[in-house]
Amino acid sequence: MKWLWLVAAVIVTHSLSAQEADTVEDYSMYGEAELAGGAKRFCTSKVFDLSPNKLISVGYDFQGGYGMNLGAVGNTGAQSVSNSNNYGLRIAANAPLISKTNLLLNIGATYWEHFFNIGSGATHPLAQSLQAYGLRTMGINFTLFKPFNEVNFLILNGSADLNGNYSFENFQSLGTSKLSATAIYGWKKHDRLQYGFGLARTYRIGELNYLPVFLYNYTFPSRRWGVEAMFPARVNFRRSFNSRTLAFIGYELEGNSYLIRNRGNEFSGVDNLELRRSELRLRLTFERSIKDFIWVSLQAGLRYNARFHVDNKEFFRGFGDQAYLFENTINNALYVNFSVNLVSP
Repeated sequence: MKWLWLVAAVIVTHSLSAQEADTVEDYSMYGEAELAGGAKRFCTSKVFDLSPNKLISVGYDFQGGYGMNLGAVGNTGAQSVSNSNNYGLRIAANAPLISKTNLLLNIGATYWEHFFNIGSGATHPLAQSLQAYGLRTMGINFTLFKPFNEVNFLILNGSADLNGNYSFENFQSLGTSKLSATAIYGWKKHDRLQYGFGLARTYRIGELNYLPVFLYNYTFPSRRWGVEAMFPARVNFRRSFNSRTLAFIGYELEGNSYLIRNRGNEFSGVDNLELRRSELRLRLTFERSIKDFIWVSLQAGLRYNARFHVDNKEFFRGFGDQAYLFENTINNALYVNFSVNLVSP
């Protein structure tokens, strides 16, 4: 923890002492869509002063200690255990595949780790599995931006994630991948306002569900403040200090469904369970360019547990009240996340 706060102090000190222009550069998720053959004009994916798109991101996520109340399963009764911390790398890469005036397409890949530090006296099979193998996520994704004219556009996003207690020596089948998708139809009213409505197939609440989504990106006339939102997944209020320094306050709903295989016979006679993990992250974020297109990001806040239950099969529960195989509760915890990023020009 100490080195994270030391890095944060150096960044903030450097920010306050730097002499910079007050203008704010215009970053975006994709390239500019200009005139198409001189015949038709298309809207762009840009809104003034959006946070820069991260082409490559390498980060480290750390959560403080918290208690876990694990439900009864098989011959094992309910048990309370203590988890000293969670930690793991978070790596992501994105690259433009098509960049035309009337079609923009990005492809990407992610890798996340989520390791646990549970006390050695825990006998609950879920605690033993999490301690021994942790959780991993590896996925590929794409985002397509299709403008129809100067105002209307379509955004399509899809991903396939392999989630579970696998390792690189003990991989799980690609057939267990979780597929997510979002479609949004939107309007770009001017260079400071973009909004849209759509539908998402998502695992962010820990299990498969279908939710309406609302896209809203807005920069105030002063260009000092703004909103970046994809509700209900995330909402951030942005403060632009200058072209190289941004701060945010907001939240993100983070989660997925993880295949828990019986790798070490932790679950006697039961295999291929599904851990439904979902958490709400209330956070403050500070981002700064340290040189050209190399940015650092420091995030800190509260991890609020929403779901940490286990199913014995994959099915669409929706908002029903079907019982889980066993239910768990975990206490909330403070967390920090630090990353170094190469952003788009």
